[in-house]
Amino acid sequence: MLAYPRSLALVLSIGALTGCAVGPDYRQPEIALSSTFLGQEGIDHRQVQDKADLRAWWAAFNDPLLTHFVSLALDQNLDIAQAAARVAQSRASLRYADAALLPAGNLSVNAARAYQSVETPLGQVLDATPGFDRSGSAYEANVGASWEIDVFGGLRRGQEAARAAYEASEAGAVATRLAVAAQTADVYVSVRGLQARIAIARQQVETRRQLLAMVRLQYEKGVAAELQMNQAEGSLTQAEAQIPVLEAGLDSAMNALDVLLGVQPGTYRTELAPVVPVPVAPGLAETGTPAEMIRRRPDLIVAERQLAAANARIGVAVSEYYPKFSLAALVGSATAIASGTLFTGAASQAQGVLGLRWRLFDFGRVDAQIAAARGQEAEALAAYRLAVLRAAEDVENAFSALVKREAQVGILTRGESALVRARENSFAAYQGGVVSLIEVLDADGNLLQARDAKAQAQTEVARAAIASFRALGGGWDAPHASSDRLYSDLSTTKLSTNDHR
Repeated sequence: MLAYPRSLALVLSIGALTGCAVGPDYRQPEIALSSTFLGQEGIDHRQVQDKADLRAWWAAFNDPLLTHFVSLALDQNLDIAQAAARVAQSRASLRYADAALLPAGNLSVNAARAYQSVETPLGQVLDATPGFDRSGSAYEANVGASWEIDVFGGLRRGQEAARAAYEASEAGAVATRLAVAAQTADVYVSVRGLQARIAIARQQVETRRQLLAMVRLQYEKGVAAELQMNQAEGSLTQAEAQIPVLEAGLDSAMNALDVLLGVQPGTYRTELAPVVPVPVAPGLAETGTPAEMIRRRPDLIVAERQLAAANARIGVAVSEYYPKFSLAALVGSATAIASGTLFTGAASQAQGVLGLRWRLFDFGRVDAQIAAARGQEAEALAAYRLAVLRAAEDVENAFSALVKREAQVGILTRGESALVRARENSFAAYQGGVVSLIEVLDADGNLLQARDAKAQAQTEVARAAIASFRALGGGWDAPHASSDRLYSDLSTTKLSTNDHR
């Protein structure tokens, strides 16, 4: 009579211990960062008309087609679809880890019909029994339950790891969306830049074609030498040869944009055909500090959550040092006579089991598992710290490129004005017979190079602005993370797209 109360007391004592969990508790690592970015001052002194909100920075370029394409990419991109599938897988793993902490129930029903052989030793013995019936039936129905009591917290550490991995997958999905938005904008800007360069090259071809026509007319009248006509023809072919290369690059950029939008290459080529200027890079309404960038960038949240998961897996490994306790119970009914007596009092049955499992002679393997888990945690910590440093590098590089490229545009603009005047003067001097055709062609070539370089610089300014927004983690409603934890509820966070379509 005392065995049951003692077993119950033991179980209650075990349950009281389940508030503890072996293994190290997670502590967010301290990262030493400066209070401002090195390129912050240059960004603050940019001369811009509009400033972009980080949550929907693409709208500040004031290009409706750019905004339209970013929205399409966020809806249709297949990388985003893969990221969403990974989130679903992680969510299922978390549900599995949650379920491991709860009791498991099962229902079993069996019905058997047998015909006994009388040629076997057992059959011969039974056949000698008066009234033996070779035919027999057995019926059984049971409801069972089992529960592994998480005394030392191994299952709870596994749940922590699964939750952190799920949170990392959600942050990874957001990071993928941000990358797709930035890549779409970057490729779109590249398309506009290539179109601008092609337009400049065609304009230069037309200018040199007119020059050739004039020289040919002079040659036919005996005013110009054949050498001058050959020089003009050679200069024209040089200008024409640049166009196919630029057009090939434009085709590749348009195809890349279509793939980002999740459609067959060539789908949106008609919409891109009209040539419009390269979008002007807006200013940054806010940049924040490096510490704020860490809280805002989802890829850093991914690295931090992966570190938390690795830390929890140490506890899972450590829990293998300790015994595992389990409870099991069964209530049912069984009969070997007839199914009509299956649920009678005489056929009822019950069972209760308190189980113990302990790896007494396997601690060498447990040590190895713990060492591996600690190594994975050290790797995740190094990866997180490196991700922070690279994120800061991304910001600094983008800021520097943005400021320096804008300075380059200013220089090239002044140079273009001077070269336009130089070309006009050289052509007038050529017509007056003061200089040779070489000076005119040189002036044409210099002007073409300056205009082409300016178009490239304007494109790079817009691309550097896009890189800045991406590096700062712009493009989503970032959670307000507390000082002791970067991750906040990403399930309520989304990219700000619908308000700016």
